[in-house]
Amino acid sequence: MLDLKTVRQNPKVLAEGMARRHFPLDLDAFLALEERRRQLLTAVEAQKGQRNAASAEVAKIKRQGGDPAPVLAGLGALSASIKRLDEESRQLEGQVRDWLLGVPNIPHATTPDGANEHDNVPVRFVGTPRRTDFPAREHQDIGVALGGFDFERAAKLSGARFVVLRGQLARMERGLAAFMLDTHILEHGYQEVATPYIVNAESLLGTGQLPKFAEDLFKLEGMASYLIPTAEVPVTNLHRGEVLPGEALPLAYVCHTQCFRSEAGSYGKDTKGIIRLHQFGKVELVRLVHPDTSYEVLEQLTGHAEKILQKLDLPYRVVALCAGDIGFSAAKTYDLEVWLPGQDTYREISSCSNFEDFQARRADIRFKPVGGGKTAFVHTLNGSGLAIGRTMAAILENYVQKDGSVVVPKALVPYMNGTELLEPAAPKA
Repeated sequence: MLDLKTVRQNPKVLAEGMARRHFPLDLDAFLALEERRRQLLTAVEAQKGQRNAASAEVAKIKRQGGDPAPVLAGLGALSASIKRLDEESRQLEGQVRDWLLGVPNIPHATTPDGANEHDNVPVRFVGTPRRTDFPAREHQDIGVALGGFDFERAAKLSGARFVVLRGQLARMERGLAAFMLDTHILEHGYQEVATPYIVNAESLLGTGQLPKFAEDLFKLEGMASYLIPTAEVPVTNLHRGEVLPGEALPLAYVCHTQCFRSEAGSYGKDTKGIIRLHQFGKVELVRLVHPDTSYEVLEQLTGHAEKILQKLDLPYRVVALCAGDIGFSAAKTYDLEVWLPGQDTYREISSCSNFEDFQARRADIRFKPVGGGKTAFVHTLNGSGLAIGRTMAAILENYVQKDGSVVVPKALVPYMNGTELLEPAAPKA
């Protein structure tokens, strides 16, 4: 959430930021609403002062044996007016808050200009896309041939966009999660946390999924609770409403969860395979840091996510998202896009974002500066390290052999009980 004081005092900055995002904004209407709210507050305070003076006058008249009725009559009318103005003021405060909750973050100056994903800017390419002397195959065909993807029974259990993993691919999913967690914990210094998969509305409000993106969530019937769309939500909200000691920063958390998304608005996209499922595993990196260091930490966090791709020897590129394509809460985002030979293109496998104080302001996460001073909001960052299903898809497409077998990346072999090659399943009788 943006700072109301900043919006009021620097409306031009907000207007320019939303123009870069191509986000429609009636700023004049909001500023008029905010001005009315401030006028009401001033009027209420003035009338409360008059009420206090009148109450003192009534007490004085009574002490002197006089008749306070005329003053009491005016006091009653004053109290009724204060009550009316208080109610109107509360309504306007709610409208101001609702407006602020619906406005996205202002893009950082280094976020490229652009309207959509076609305007994103490649930053670097790592590794060489694989070319073979046999036709490239898509991951869903490879996985089915290995006997590891069962889409039909998943549909019977849950509907479209689910998968049942079997045997060696079920093992690979578990191994990938452990490999990613170990890398981030042992090499990058993150603390592992295991959080609930169900959160309340306040948690989703804190990270920016609510109120704007309610249709993308799975809400539990009859409850004000939701399945998590990403571990970013519970992990960031671990410190909601807290004032952290400055010496506790930076905080670095890693969390493996299942994620649940309705994928509203994505119908017809990525309907094949495991690229866009309603339920998928992900290892998430979350950082809470001092505002002065957050952009340095964004580079570090992005590098941590990249390290997984490097260890698995998967070709990828890093892309700076343009202002029109960054997420609602983000000020700057790098996407990691892995090479998928079967699709002959790069596909997103991680987004690494700096939200500055946007989420911290919504979730009220502050810190007390070392050496004293006023509390301030932390800066929050997060990134996938990585999406497990998409990593599996990339391994299958990049490591498949001509005979349909799949070489296991060397870094993953210890997590696959020493298995170095996945063999196609025997033909069904």
